[in-house]
This record gives sequence, C-alpha cells and structure tokens, in this order.
Amino acid sequence: MTDTAPTVWELPPKPTNRARIALIIGAIATFTTLTCLPAIGGVELDFASLVDNWRNGARLGREFIQPDLSFLPRTYRPMLETLQMAVVGAGVAAVLSVPLTLWAARQTNPRLATRQPVRFTINVVRAVPDLVYATVLVAVIGVGPLPGLITLILFDIGIVVKLVSEAIDAGEHPYMEAGMAAGGTQVQVNRGVVLAQSWPFFTNQWLYVLELNVRISAILGVVGAGGIGRLISERRAFFAYDDVGAIVFEILVVVIVIELFSNLVRRRLT
Repeated sequence: MTDTAPTVWELPPKPTNRARIALIIGAIATFTTLTCLPAIGGVELDFASLVDNWRNGARLGREFIQPDLSFLPRTYRPMLETLQMAVVGAGVAAVLSVPLTLWAARQTNPRLATRQPVRFTINVVRAVPDLVYATVLVAVIGVGPLPGLITLILFDIGIVVKLVSEAIDAGEHPYMEAGMAAGGTQVQVNRGVVLAQSWPFFTNQWLYVLELNVRISAILGVVGAGGIGRLISERRAFFAYDDVGAIVFEILVVVIVIELFSNLVRRRLT
C-alpha cells in the first residue's frame, strides 16, 4: 500500500486592480487641485498671509495653550446654563423623537402618505445649520438661553429620528410579522414589539446628542443664544485667549465626564 502525499490547498491570490485605484486617487487629487485655483472659480487659499502673520498666530496660540485657570470661577454659572440647556434639549428631543421615528420608518409606518411628509420635514430640519437656527431665533425671541434651547431640540430631533428610523428600516423584523399574524394592529405592534427592540438604538442616540449639545452650546452662545459661548465671545473680543483656553479646557473636561457616563450606561444596556 503506497502512501499518498497530502493535498495542499492554497487560496488564490487576492485580485487587485491597481490601475483602477491609481485612477481614483489621480481623479481625487486633480479635483482637489482644481478647487484651489481661483482662475476657474476655485477657493482662493492665501498662504502668503499665513506666512506673513505666523508670529501673531504663534503668540495667540501660546496664550491659548497656557490657560488662566484663575478665570474658572467666572465660568461656573455659564457652564451650568450650558449643561441645563444640553440636558433639557436632549430630554425634550427624546420624548418627541419616539413618535416621529415610528412615523418616519417604513417598517413601522407603511403608509406613504403619512411617512413622506415626516421624512421631508426631518430632512429640512437637518439641512438648516444649527447656527442659522440660533441666529434667527435670537432675532425673533431675543438674547438668552431660550433660542439656544429650541435650536438644540431641533438639532437633536433631526439626528435621532434620521439615524434610528434608518436603523429600524435596515434590520429584519420577523417579530413584527408574528405580531401582525396574531391579529395586532400596526399601532399595537409598534408599541408592544418595535419599541422594545429599538430602545438600545434610541438610548445610544440620546446619549450621543447629549454629548453634542455641550459642544454646540459653546458655538451658539457666540450669536447670543446663551450658555458658555457668550463668555467665549466676550473674552475673545478682548483678545484674552488665555481665558478662552481656560473655558475650552473646562468644556473638554465636561465632555469627557459625559462621555464616561454615556459609556457606563451603554455597558449596562448591553
């Protein structure tokens, strides 16, 4: 009886298309170059002014990275206002986003006549920048935290409804078919089955927008929409970049704390 050599199986070489990759990279590089040519309508990049004013930028940057921590006691009340805006905005958006998401998702709202208006409205809300909302609301309502709060609510609803409705549509839902087969209505299935399966999606997005709200509030305050941003705008106007650096440092610490809390909640949910 003769011994037979074992068969050696080898994977075929992975197909590569270097010409196609090189063509894509070349097209992107060409497009990027053309967008920087003012002669054909591109963006004018004035590198000469950057070189000429580098000393001024270096001085301001040096002040910015050497924050005056003695300024922090003046920031506590504006930061508290920012946190209040962030939490209330995320909370109101959380309540409103649940029915809007169920109306916007194809799986939970098969009627095109009622689904499309909701999706169109959410797309319009997301298309308008938050700074534009804040600027218009400050002009209508006045300076203060209320315009910033309304802006955060609109911003949060746009994100949560868009992402969660797409997550619902992208998944397979045999439990919905089982509920409908058992005689349940669409509303009953949505309330008793879909929401139970979708709470992790909602919670992740609610925590995400809570983190974003703190950062966005710092920008909205520049146009008078309350929060720590008003103090940033004030100190920047006096070229007190060491104070601005202290405020940015405080915002960084707050965002990190919120992120740690969010991660803890997410681990509890999984």
